[in-house]
Amino acid sequence: MKCVNCGVDNNLKDRTANQGRCTNCNHTFAFEPTSKEAKYKFTDPFFSNIITDISVNNTLYFTPKQFFYALDKRVSKKYNQMNGWKSCGCFLIFPVTVIFTAGISLVIGLAIILINSYLQTKSTDNKLSVRKENAKVIQISGIVILIVGILGSLSYNSFPLFIISVILGMPLIYLGTIQKKRLRDAAEIVGINQDLFQDWVNRWQQINGTITNMLPSARQQITPATINPDITAYSFDRVVVCDRAEIAQFLIANNFHFENNCAVLSITGYPENIFSTVMEMLQRNPNLEVYALHNASPRGLNLVNHLRTSPNWFSNSNITIYDLGLLPRQFMKKSKVFIQSSEESGNEAKNLSIDVKQNLTEAEIDWLESGKFVELESFSPKKLLRVVTQGIAQSRQSGGNDNALIGVDDDYNSGGGMTFFAVDSFG
Repeated sequence: MKCVNCGVDNNLKDRTANQGRCTNCNHTFAFEPTSKEAKYKFTDPFFSNIITDISVNNTLYFTPKQFFYALDKRVSKKYNQMNGWKSCGCFLIFPVTVIFTAGISLVIGLAIILINSYLQTKSTDNKLSVRKENAKVIQISGIVILIVGILGSLSYNSFPLFIISVILGMPLIYLGTIQKKRLRDAAEIVGINQDLFQDWVNRWQQINGTITNMLPSARQQITPATINPDITAYSFDRVVVCDRAEIAQFLIANNFHFENNCAVLSITGYPENIFSTVMEMLQRNPNLEVYALHNASPRGLNLVNHLRTSPNWFSNSNITIYDLGLLPRQFMKKSKVFIQSSEESGNEAKNLSIDVKQNLTEAEIDWLESGKFVELESFSPKKLLRVVTQGIAQSRQSGGNDNALIGVDDDYNSGGGMTFFAVDSFG
């Protein structure tokens, strides 16, 4: 393992002899990949590379939860690779047994593939990608059996061989297809837990110092900030309102407000020290455009309704609200989105108001009531910044008139002439 401090490679013997320190610079290693106690085994460079990647070489700030998702994805992928290799091994061994051994090996090989791969598709210990790979193995195995059997039956003029290949191949193709379809919108399994994640972060920072680009918690700042009166005399043309303070903090830390010439606030009142001043500035602009940014969860989807009905926000005002997402329709058919599920989220969805549900399709309501949800922080900083910027640009270019925007309602009963559009994509 290479030392992250000096770059010198230290083998296990060197690390053990030097009490877990680098033999060159005496820097302590934070993690030991050969530890028998650790379920997840990785090296210091592995951990360091994740920090470098998520921050894009320390040019972007990220939230702790974004780091959590990045670690879970990388660590769980590494941990699940063995299951994937097992399935591939079965798939590769199978044709060899058919070619060089008797018919009984055909049955045994087929049974190994079917049982192992099917169990892997059902195992909640596996990441969704591994489960999908095993479903694909089942499907491809059926295709191979069917093709080889048909070609063999033609070569040897054997109708029984044709029948056997169909009987064996078609069920596998069907089973693999069904499993792939079932897993298409399945919820992802979070491999690591928050306590373990925090232990890793604490261990790393104790040895290597603070992770400088990881944002601290969005603490309240009660004392109002002093703002130049010349600045407060103006207003903003746009404001992005987030459902969580952490997302607003993330956008501000990465200078999103400067680069897009807009205010950034959270529905909870972040940043507290300038919140009231910014709201006064916004309310002076009758042509204000509001962009809602939230999780694809019952609580997140209530954000737009709150903005347009609350007297503390924009009720009885003639403004345009764009829902940037997350909306279930934006990714329900995309396989790479980190979809999670919980009973609590499902119960909250069943209690959503009619005003919120009327802007959702039946498929979206069913999706939410099944307990599924997606968090903004499951997207990398680079991805999240890009798609939010693109969403704003898309809304401004279209003016709400093309297929990129969905007019959700034009005459909401809040008493004002408010217009609400949903941006129909998220990256």
